[in-house]
Amino acid sequence: MAAPADDGIQGTAPGTAPVPLSVLDLATVGAGHTATDSLRTSVELAKLTEARGFHRYWVAEHHSMPGVASSSPAVILAHLAAHTSRIRLGSGGVMLPNHAPLVIAEQFGTLEALAPGRIDLGLGRAPGTDGATAAALRRSEHLNEGADDFPEQLAELTRFLDDDFPDGHPYRRIHAVPGPVQSTSPGGVQSPHRPPVWLLGSSGFSARLAGMLGLPFAFAHHFSAQNTIPALDLYRESFRPSELLAEPYALIGVSALATDDEKEARRQVLAAGLNMVRLRMGRPGLFPTPEEAAAHDFSPMERDFVTSWNANVVHGGVDEVRAGLDALHKRTGADELMITSHAHSGALRLRSYELIADAYGLPTA
Repeated sequence: MAAPADDGIQGTAPGTAPVPLSVLDLATVGAGHTATDSLRTSVELAKLTEARGFHRYWVAEHHSMPGVASSSPAVILAHLAAHTSRIRLGSGGVMLPNHAPLVIAEQFGTLEALAPGRIDLGLGRAPGTDGATAAALRRSEHLNEGADDFPEQLAELTRFLDDDFPDGHPYRRIHAVPGPVQSTSPGGVQSPHRPPVWLLGSSGFSARLAGMLGLPFAFAHHFSAQNTIPALDLYRESFRPSELLAEPYALIGVSALATDDEKEARRQVLAAGLNMVRLRMGRPGLFPTPEEAAAHDFSPMERDFVTSWNANVVHGGVDEVRAGLDALHKRTGADELMITSHAHSGALRLRSYELIADAYGLPTA
């Protein structure tokens, strides 16, 4: 039994792709470029991947990172909705502990009103930043409270989305608008859509919770590859059917970069590695140029980190990337591959998705 068609959870694999292909966008800002440049690339990328048959396009919430312009997913998604008409749009994800559940319900109710039947609400429990920034976001020094209370926050958010707090609840007379309450007002008409909730994770906590609640699950393979198989196994073992989903459905985020010249892929991936080194050292910056990365004097520890990190990045020429994606799908059994391509220039990011679409025979624009 498949998920309801209106929820858009399960897509159809286009061309010769083994499963649906989707996009995860961090709105990367390269050295020498602006956030405006990056967000213009996001618009072009959303239009390109919609035309080429990708299933969904998600934007990730990050904060206090100069090289990432996606601190406000709802704002970006509203802009992308105005430039697309078919591709599903969503958060990959919104970090629930950073926000009041009512605010998220209102934001995504608004997005659903702007793009009916095309919105996904992916939720994570990490801060998407460092501890000091998380404290500034949450106005609290007790950062673990948000993560520990995640199931309760999720339940509250779901109640706001469905407008079904029970009688006697202190929020019974509070309504997320746009939302279902508008259909009960005089002359109101019920919207046929409600954004489906996804849980995101990089370990077992969200995998188990998604399974127990019968929700679709998105795993961050692109930065937690060692946990991918255990988390997916746990999700499938924990799964209980729900009104939303009768069978488990899991996508994985995959870092992949295809280029016309294999050497260029190696150059870009080395720059991405340097970018991650700086992030892990608490010095996040703009995405470095390949020339800067090539000139960098990596310490032995940094070199080991980059080698380990890039071992999980599918990169190279188009045939090499397709083979890597096929192998990853076979190894994990993922129901969907969500590709994130990191490169210094927007043009290379666009070209990467175009080449991957060509490799699988997706429709031409």
